[in-house]
Amino acid sequence: MSRDLNSPFRTKSVEQSIRDTEEPEHALRKSLSAWDLTVFGVGVIIGTGIFVLTGIAARNNAGPATALAFVAAGIVCALAALCYAEFASTVPVAGSAYTFSYASIGELPAWIIGWDLVLEFALGTAVVAVGWSGYVRHLMDTNLGWTLPTSLSGPDAGGHFDLLAFLLVLVLTWILVVGTKLSARITAVVVAIKVTVVLLVIVAGLFFIKADNYSPFIPPAQPQAEGVSGWHAPLVQLLFGYEPTNFGVMGIFTAASLIFFAFIGFDVVATAAEETKNPQRDMPRGILGSLLICTVLYVAVTLVVTGMQKYSEMSATAPLAEAFKSVNQPFFSGAISLGASVGLITVCMILLLGQTRVFFAMSRDGLLPRVFSVTHPKYRTPYRATVLLGGIIAVVAGFTSLESLAELVNIGTLFAFVVVALGVIVLRKTRPDLHRSFRTPWVPFVPILSIAASFWLMLNLPAETWLRFGIWMVIGVIVYFAYGRQHSRLGQVGADAKY
Repeated sequence: MSRDLNSPFRTKSVEQSIRDTEEPEHALRKSLSAWDLTVFGVGVIIGTGIFVLTGIAARNNAGPATALAFVAAGIVCALAALCYAEFASTVPVAGSAYTFSYASIGELPAWIIGWDLVLEFALGTAVVAVGWSGYVRHLMDTNLGWTLPTSLSGPDAGGHFDLLAFLLVLVLTWILVVGTKLSARITAVVVAIKVTVVLLVIVAGLFFIKADNYSPFIPPAQPQAEGVSGWHAPLVQLLFGYEPTNFGVMGIFTAASLIFFAFIGFDVVATAAEETKNPQRDMPRGILGSLLICTVLYVAVTLVVTGMQKYSEMSATAPLAEAFKSVNQPFFSGAISLGASVGLITVCMILLLGQTRVFFAMSRDGLLPRVFSVTHPKYRTPYRATVLLGGIIAVVAGFTSLESLAELVNIGTLFAFVVVALGVIVLRKTRPDLHRSFRTPWVPFVPILSIAASFWLMLNLPAETWLRFGIWMVIGVIVYFAYGRQHSRLGQVGADAKY
């Protein structure tokens, strides 16, 4: 723990972080196993990315080489996952990157990353809820003949309020209040359904692959569409004059920046560390296992669908279903649409779980009002934070079209990766005595490589995304100095005596 309790860079010891989890009123129930964590990871990763972004990236950015883009994005995540695994097994406390930063870099950096994660998980939940609503409306209309009034179909459909997205978030909020183990069981069932759909795509699609569709595997490079300039241009273009291309070798990395969204969520596993029975053993297994499974599935699906249908003809909204339609297989097309709509439910639920755990940890430390870190007397869940955030996100999902804000989820996640990798290096130097059940290999080389890879993908995001992200961070710093710093348990007068 930092001796200067007035410094915004005061650190909270790992030992104190773990002792905080033993306070009865603020303790979470330990009920999760390595299997539960892996299911959570697969449940949140397999979602919008594999069902939607595959077609966009193949058609616009990389062609059949989108499979290599998934490998590139997976490597960036794997480097970060190694760092997350060390921290989550060493500091098994709710809050993920926020808690890790508090123990290594300091309170202000921890607040910034926590504020960032609040934005990331909130927008991620709302975006996926709106996407789920679109899938369900499509299924209702085409298979049941039921059509919701336009006014209740959401802004993306020309309406005013997205009733289905709103109700989904409220139902998931109730499930998370009742208990994490219940959400794990529901997730396991839904994950089984959507993994079955993914395997169906791979196995059934193998019989419809045409070798000609793979030629050329890496299409010739093309300049990106004219008009992508100013704040809409990638930051790397404004800073260095580098103009990203579609297709070609560099198009693979352009696609990787886009489909990175497909991997968002594996870090959510780390937010459940405090609710894990044996975090030292199970957290690394859950984080790395779920990431490995999903990367293999992503690559296999991409190779199959780009072999079934020419990349230039792929759908931007439902590429997997449309690929089977193109070979006159409507049954598989319908099954995929159903699996996608069911699968997105778990993505929403686990993102919401991650959001509430970060908020809970910040509240328990006093950086947010402590009332939100009180757990339910029966279910031992942070019910007040869950109800508050679930209600806000439900309203956001109901009234807002979030397409332009979705990239904020990417930059927020990548920023978290950078901070966690930096934290591993710092804690290795400041606390070499700590017992680490899992050790990131080749420190500091792997964390530095993780920082560089994450930052490169951040540079490929539009400058306007950086601007919005910067505004949110400035607001966060103001909130910290106006409230968090004065109410921090670590910084209160006499803290050493009672904390």
